[in-house]
Amino acid sequence: MAVSLSKGGNVSLSKEAPGLKRITLGLGWDPRQTDGKAFDLDAMVFLVNDQGKVRSDQDFVFFNNKQSADGSVVHGGDNLTGAGSGDDETVNIDLEKVPADVQRVIAAVVIYEGTERGQNFGMVDKAFIRVLNGEGGSEIARFDLSEDAGTVTAMIFGEVYRNGSEWKFKAIGQGYNEGFQALVRSYGVNA
Repeated sequence: MAVSLSKGGNVSLSKEAPGLKRITLGLGWDPRQTDGKAFDLDAMVFLVNDQGKVRSDQDFVFFNNKQSADGSVVHGGDNLTGAGSGDDETVNIDLEKVPADVQRVIAAVVIYEGTERGQNFGMVDKAFIRVLNGEGGSEIARFDLSEDAGTVTAMIFGEVYRNGSEWKFKAIGQGYNEGFQALVRSYGVNA
């Protein structure tokens, strides 16, 4: 039985799934309303150190850089529509390969050209992030982003982080009004 989290909640992945080596982050969403312009939401992750910054731009994994330099994080590819049920985009994380100086793996979703297209997370429905066991695919934890995110075009959905020898997951649901550029710069990516 998966742990259902509310905003700010966290769970020990290591305790819920002893011996956990690999996980998949499944992210999903549905456009709630549209003026005819297509919605393109993009999942991305940042591998950050204890200062909350990427060690290099290679630690920013998204549709144009599908794998971290060390191979520990691999993006499953871009879904241009978000149509249908289930995960729209996935990110695979090999916990044993994540470098020791990476403290957190932060998962975000950005509405591509959201500001230019007049689109925001207030127009998105059924957004979620879930953590799946990389072996067998069972769901360990899930966070459904239920609150109206109004005008934001970029959103931190959640993060996987080290806590001593454990791996934990935290539900975040934090929006960025300034969008993609502000989001990636906040983690030290040269964008």
